[in-house]
Amino acid sequence: MTTRRIIDPAGALFGIALPIATAVVAVLVTVLWEPRLPAEIATHWSGPNPDGFSSPISNAWTIALVIVLVGGGCSAIAALAQAMLMMRRYMLVVGLGVTGLLATIHVTMLAAQLDLADAAQAQLPMWSIGLGVLIGVAVGLVGAALLRDYRERVPATAAPDAKLPRGRVELPIVDQVGTGTRTTTVLALLVLGPAVLVCGAAGSWWPLAIFLPVGVLVLSLLRFRVTVDESGVRVRNLGMTAVEYGLDEMIGAKVTETRPFEDWGGWGLRAKGRGRYGLVTNTGPALVFTTAGGHEFTVTTERAQEMAGALNSLADARVR
Repeated sequence: MTTRRIIDPAGALFGIALPIATAVVAVLVTVLWEPRLPAEIATHWSGPNPDGFSSPISNAWTIALVIVLVGGGCSAIAALAQAMLMMRRYMLVVGLGVTGLLATIHVTMLAAQLDLADAAQAQLPMWSIGLGVLIGVAVGLVGAALLRDYRERVPATAAPDAKLPRGRVELPIVDQVGTGTRTTTVLALLVLGPAVLVCGAAGSWWPLAIFLPVGVLVLSLLRFRVTVDESGVRVRNLGMTAVEYGLDEMIGAKVTETRPFEDWGGWGLRAKGRGRYGLVTNTGPALVFTTAGGHEFTVTTERAQEMAGALNSLADARVR
């Protein structure tokens, strides 16, 4: 059994400490550069000309507060060791993407106004928007890869109910759920096309640095690889294992018909009550895997009957 842990150290470091440290650095950089900045710096632009001004320190504290509340608010869930790993990873990447965006814009905005006599002449460094998102998402992905699933695993002590399906055990059973390769390619082109047009209109690469990481995150929510083998059920996403339940904790696997919006209130990774999670990507058959620890995991797949039969047969052998 995994020792119950409340805080994931990697999640606390990347999801809480890093946004706070970034906010502190934003203030310290401003304090360091304040003697070289105008008394009122440009903080907002409408087109090429600034139309909003503020004192450097008050703006720094505002940015720091937004970084902590928005960036840190999103990424802090990564520190909760008992929350669903996949959800923690996505929120960490989103939160650090926001943190990187705000911090990079703030620092480059200040750098552009160093030794500037009139803040009204300041130019917003648009490339910092793309760079900030790129840096934030990249750091978020590194942190996401370091997160671990510390949920408590309770071993099952009995065979699954005799009424549950049994079947041949021909492992592994693998299914790609969500959008197919062709649909994913079309959606990727729909994201990339506007990005290229915006880059051409802006005469810069920076919009691409926003579209690409955001597009990858969105598209990753559309495709998952589900594997059933002698160890249990495993779902991979973004090149990482996002969901994993062991055969030793399974009390039964069954098949049900699932409608994403009617039954789960939406499409993709869903939560419905304590310990009840669903990866629902289409209407149709779904595998429902129940654990001794009180978790119920539903995943829509055309191979649900085959997966459930194999899992229950494997569990029968486990208790002999």
